[in-house]
Formats: sequence, structure tokens, C-alpha cells
Amino acid sequence: MLKIILQCPRYLQPFNERARDLRIVNKPLWLQQRDVLAPYTTRELELPPEARLPQTREACIVYRDNLFFDEGFMQAFMQEALRRPYPSRAALSIHDPAFREHCLPLSTSYTPAGDIYLADLWYYPHGPEPSAEPLVVDLQAREIGYYHVPTYMASESGDLVYQVPLRSLIAIDSWVHIFIADTVFGLFGRGARFEDRLNRDPFFKLGILAAALYEGRQVLECSKLVRVGRNCSIDPTAVIHGPTTIGDNVTVGAGAVIENCIIGDNVNVSQGCQLMLSVVGDGTFLPFRASLFMTTIMDNSMVAQNTCLQMCVIGRNTFIGAGSTFTDYNLIPSPIRARDAFGQLQPSNRPVLGGCVGHNCRIGAGMIVYPARMIESDVILFASKERRVIDRDIRYEDSDHHRLKEAHLHPRLYPRPGEAGSESW
Repeated sequence: MLKIILQCPRYLQPFNERARDLRIVNKPLWLQQRDVLAPYTTRELELPPEARLPQTREACIVYRDNLFFDEGFMQAFMQEALRRPYPSRAALSIHDPAFREHCLPLSTSYTPAGDIYLADLWYYPHGPEPSAEPLVVDLQAREIGYYHVPTYMASESGDLVYQVPLRSLIAIDSWVHIFIADTVFGLFGRGARFEDRLNRDPFFKLGILAAALYEGRQVLECSKLVRVGRNCSIDPTAVIHGPTTIGDNVTVGAGAVIENCIIGDNVNVSQGCQLMLSVVGDGTFLPFRASLFMTTIMDNSMVAQNTCLQMCVIGRNTFIGAGSTFTDYNLIPSPIRARDAFGQLQPSNRPVLGGCVGHNCRIGAGMIVYPARMIESDVILFASKERRVIDRDIRYEDSDHHRLKEAHLHPRLYPRPGEAGSESW
């Protein structure tokens, strides 16, 4: 079967990079798409924006390259599409709580059609055709709460909840969608699928209990739930609860606590670090007492000691200075707004949400960043009397290094489309 990839021309703020090249669940999105579609396709064709679909009679899957989807969604879509004698286009219902609450806000990629929204994913049994019938896929959402907040901390009282799907599809139109894909659809979704299998498969449950008894560990700490790669060094006083995946060549220091995380290769988690519901990319260094809660860090970045990141997304090759705090809610319970694909501020539909830092940034020590603020790629912020609190988005032109005579030592690697970058060699 042929796979046709439609390039999405938009560059995501603040990374100044297309969604396909960003890491989702610690894997470049284009690679994640390829792995999910590997059971269905044998050849691929990538088309630039505005290019026409090829004239072929071969069965094909066509999709936009800013889509994140998992095995469960693709299996459900293809099973029904293969039964049909006519073309199908993936669709999601406005009544699906996971789509309505998490995918639709800040999005620009879906096409409305009554009470359904069409995604840029098609199956053509006899080659591309002018039209396709919608195929609505149920994301099978589960309402899952994660903590209780006092009424003065949120616009609505009671528990804060996520609509966690067992099947996932979301268009990456904003950095907030990376947070949703990694945390809600990724980590929470993995946990929901694990619980669902426990309830359905008694032999699976017995296998986990047997492994815990044999290893002399609690169930959440046994090897069935905590997967550790090769050549890892884990201090015996570290607490690691699953489902957690740890890559190769990882060091975990004394007293570290890791709960339901994805840890990449060549990562150093030092003494006393606290990681919960977070994705830590390859080559990341976390010195002592760094804390991550529902946060994504892409590859080769560093979060210095005593820094707290809550519900944030951090790009690659970025440094966050010691003692910095990224806040995640407004003290006055007003809605948190974030930027959509067109750079416009829109309601994020999130009562709590951290900030986002692009690639190749250097953030000084002791910074306080307000909710949903963005720091563009290649920015340097010095800690100073004039700047300790980040209460607005920071663009490259606002970077502190421009006023230094050594500014050339920090090249611009991620310019906006149409702007020139710096030579890095």
C-alpha cells in the first residue's frame, strides 16, 4: 500500500519549526507516524504544499504531517475503512469529550461538517478520488482526575479532570497540543490502556502480580511496569513507579522519585529530582532537586537545580537556570489564553497550564514565568534587577544577548520562515 504524506507548511511558535520535526512522546513526529503506519504501507511519497495527488489506482493512505495518531486509532480507522468499497476520511464527533476538550481548542486543521470535524487523514481503496465519506472514530475517552484545587485557584470548583482517550488523534497546531499529546494522550492514555487491560484480562493481571512477588517489589515497581534499558545506573534509594519507560545509558541518583514517565537515552537524573507524568528527551541533564510535573523536555536540554516546571514544553538544546519557576494558574481565576497556529491569543480551555520555551535558549537563574507565556527559540535571558518576572511572550528581538559585543557567539539556529539565521560553523 502507498503512503502519501502532505506537508504542512506552518511553523509552530515558539520553536520556529514544523510540527513533523518536533518530538512527541520522545520521538520525532514524522518517525512516530512512520512506525504506526508500518503494518499497512510499503512505499511512501511526500508532497509539498499545494501539490496535486498522484494519478494511481493503488490503494493508499493520505495524511497531513502535523497529525499525531497512535496504533489504537489507526487500527480502528483502517478496520472500518477496509470494509468499505469507497474512500474514507477520518472524522471526530463534537460530542466526543476528548476531542471537544483537548483537540479542538487552539486548532486550525479540522474541517467542520455539521456536528463532526474532518481530519486530514484519508484511505483510498483505488487511488485518490475527489471525495471521501466521513468515518467517525470514537476516541473512547475516560474521565480521569489528577488533583483537587480550592475554588480560589480555578475558574470552576471541584476536581480538575482530563478526558483521556484510549485511542489518540490530534493535529499539532500549537505548543499546547504537544503538551496534550505527550501528557494527556501519551502518559495518561498509556495508564488508562493499562488499567483497561487489567480489567479485561485476568491472565495479564496474574502475570503482573507474579512478577512483583518473584522480584519482591511493589506492583508499581516491578519490571512489568518499569521498563529499564541497557547500561543504566539506578541508585537503590530511588523510587520509580510505573508505567515508566527508561532508555539506555541512564543514570538515576539517590532519592530521585519518578512516577509514570518516559525517560529517553543518555539522561542524567540527579539526586533528589522529582519527575511525575513527564517526558524527558534523549541527552537531558537534570541536576539535583530539579522538579518536573506534567512537563515535556526535548533532547539535549538541561534544567538546573531547584527549578520547578509545571505543565511546560521545553525545546531541544535549551538551558533553564537554577531556581526558576514556571507557574501554571492565574491567581485571579480568569481563563488562561494561549496562541493558536496563526499566533492569535485564544482560550486554551485549560484551567492550569505552564509555559513554553523554544530551541537553543538560555534562561538565567531565578526566573518566574507566568502561565502560557512563550519564549522564542534562540533567546537568552539574563537574571537582572530589571527582569526577573516573565509576564509576556519573549521574541528573539527581546533577547538580552543582542546588547553584548560577544553576541555572535550565540548563533541563531531557528529563524522564523523567511528570516536569515546564523552560520553555526
